[in-house]
Amino acid sequence: MKRLLFIVSVFALSALTAFSQKVQLLHFSVEAGSYQRINTPVSIDIEGVAKSDTLGYQLCEKIKGQLVDKPFQVEPGYIPRLWWILDGTTEAGKTREFYLFRVGPQDLKNSITTELTKDNIILKKGNAEILNYRKSVLYPPAGVDTAYKRSGFIHPMYSPSGNIMTRISPRDHYHHFGIWNPWTKVKIGNHVTDFWNLGSKQGTVRFSGINSTVNGPVYGGFSVKQDHIDFQGVKSGELAINEVWDVRAWNTEPVEGIKAYLVDFTTFLSVAGNDPIVFEAYRYAGGIGFRATGEWNRNNSTVLTSEGLTRKDADGSRARWADINGEFKDKGNSGITFFSHPSNRDYPEPMRVWPENQNGVGDVYFEFCPTRHKDWQLNPGNLYRLKYRMLVYDGKIDKAVAERIWNDFAFPPAIILLKK
Repeated sequence: MKRLLFIVSVFALSALTAFSQKVQLLHFSVEAGSYQRINTPVSIDIEGVAKSDTLGYQLCEKIKGQLVDKPFQVEPGYIPRLWWILDGTTEAGKTREFYLFRVGPQDLKNSITTELTKDNIILKKGNAEILNYRKSVLYPPAGVDTAYKRSGFIHPMYSPSGNIMTRISPRDHYHHFGIWNPWTKVKIGNHVTDFWNLGSKQGTVRFSGINSTVNGPVYGGFSVKQDHIDFQGVKSGELAINEVWDVRAWNTEPVEGIKAYLVDFTTFLSVAGNDPIVFEAYRYAGGIGFRATGEWNRNNSTVLTSEGLTRKDADGSRARWADINGEFKDKGNSGITFFSHPSNRDYPEPMRVWPENQNGVGDVYFEFCPTRHKDWQLNPGNLYRLKYRMLVYDGKIDKAVAERIWNDFAFPPAIILLKK
């Protein structure tokens, strides 16, 4: 079996247990299934539990006959979920036992938090910044056409040691913005609009509001709205595409022996008008794009995909994950591994990888591009999702680590309730 299975016994909410006179809500076991698990985020549906609030709950693991507290948090919603980290190493085929109680408030030290400023949403682990999301409009350098202004992107993205991984508004491509995902050739009615190359003045992307932010001992993050604005429609400045970004960082140590973050990036797309639109096939388009730091070049950086391809031959190929790693002067190596979810459009996804002679020195750009080879029609009334995970780390990783983390991402927990 290729999934992480939760075996759950649900007791009456009023039942008292022998454990410190607490009210026992759930008793369940976690089976690793076919894969080794290391510090893996996991969750369980708690629809039957009285209230979706972290306060008032206690999660414990039974270890050698003793109950040990575990950090957790509740994701509210129509069906709330309890999230925690399956900490340490759980070998394939092994089982671990847990209890959920109703008790006092939880200690929220060392959480993942969001901080709002005038310009940014800052995602942090403790006092260390993980990433900044740009809310306000950023203008290009002085003397450059202001058509290159925009908001709604991630920069800086930091490695755990503080290396800045991303780059914005470089002289060679003023329309590059750290980590972002605009669409290049979008057929709207009888015209095609480019939301990527801002200098064409055909379209742009704008931050348009915060849906929510969340802080917690297991994950923190935010949900934001972004508008794709068409300057070529019947009315210049019309809203063409609604977009929601959900970004969250997990409070886990996903790789033994090195410092690393796990960051999930999910984008939801819908048509704003009454007629279908088409993302036309092109080598740059949507998904998730990454313009790397200017410190990297062909001599001090590497690309490796899940299919074993490198920067020499990865462009246009398909992959489940791609690792981009590079050296920082006097600061060692850092990298980002990008993971594509099996539910994504045209999976395994095609990629755009810049050649080794890009801009003469070998500047680094990577993108998962779900419309590299095929048009994608979006119909009004439908919601479309693309889901990615990023492992942001210091040092270097090998293929086995990337495969393990992809397995966690691709094969999420499955819940099995036991009848009493």
